[in-house]
Amino acid sequence: MTIDETLGTWSALFMLLAAMTYLVAFVAFAWDMASHSRTLHRTAHHSRRDEQLVGAATAPAQVNSTAGTTKKADDSRPGLGANERGRGHKPPTRAVLAEHVADSSMRYTGERRPAARAAVTIMVLAFLLHTAAVASRAIAAGRVPWGNMYEFATTGALVVAGVYLAALLRRDLRFVGTLVSGLVVIMLCAATIGFPTPVGPLVPALQSWWLVIHVSIAVAASGIFTITFAMAVLQLLQARRERAILAGEAPGMGFLAMVPSSQALEDLSFRLNAVGFAFWTFTLAAGAIWAEQSWGRYWGWDPKEVWTFVIWVVYAAYIHARATRGWTGTRSAWLSIAGYLCVIFNFTVVNTVFEGLHSYSGL
Repeated sequence: MTIDETLGTWSALFMLLAAMTYLVAFVAFAWDMASHSRTLHRTAHHSRRDEQLVGAATAPAQVNSTAGTTKKADDSRPGLGANERGRGHKPPTRAVLAEHVADSSMRYTGERRPAARAAVTIMVLAFLLHTAAVASRAIAAGRVPWGNMYEFATTGALVVAGVYLAALLRRDLRFVGTLVSGLVVIMLCAATIGFPTPVGPLVPALQSWWLVIHVSIAVAASGIFTITFAMAVLQLLQARRERAILAGEAPGMGFLAMVPSSQALEDLSFRLNAVGFAFWTFTLAAGAIWAEQSWGRYWGWDPKEVWTFVIWVVYAAYIHARATRGWTGTRSAWLSIAGYLCVIFNFTVVNTVFEGLHSYSGL
């Protein structure tokens, strides 16, 4: 067995170990969300009950001069319904809502969360194994490791995990760890099961230094869009929960007590999407320059080119609509999700179904 074959075998082994470790991290993140959200729910429940008991014991009584009866001072407040008067109930407000969501600044509070710290540690270990798998694949192939769909998916998953771990250095984003680790596992499984490709040389059209520039930026943009997709899903769920709380209904989905407000999620997602959009703009421009050098034209309506432009348009519409047209809340979240679905379609269906000059899936 040659050195290249040995490295290729080690790469596959490291990839399998990385996928298994990411799966353990997924379980740890989920366990943290479940256990800690139950603790928050019990604490909030006891706090509200204590406040009601104290309020009922200290509420001043006043004499009704006309009927000779007494009533609590709360009964005189305007805006209370008949069923709410005399029971110490108050209409749901933003102050009440604040009890149900995590710190919207997403800063570390120093709280003891052993499961969360263990999950992050396991995620770092998985990232190191993943890096070893991608690096050994690159050394075995003697080139950058994104020449086919298998390599693009595994490298893209590495970037997703890397972006997430880098973001953890500044913000407490452990609440999104379940979705991120789960998406990375799905990407690795899709690459291994759906797009298995042995180590081999590049096709002639890809033998250019533009491959390093064009595809690496595309992978980075896709990694950022994966993070913002997860945050958009959480934003929709949190917005629904907030509406239930403000309506005085049972909110459900107790794990969302660990997630910041929908507005905080939307703001951070918008900033990340702006960075991803800048990367994707460069990807589109670099691809056009590379096409001119390879095929003598900047644009040729190839399916891959068309869908790269479609993705750019969707995210441009998202940036424009939210920044200038006031498309906030659920509408901006759905636009972000639509953009990521276009990315997935471009990577899977376009690469495997449509015939074109970019058919480099390796299948």
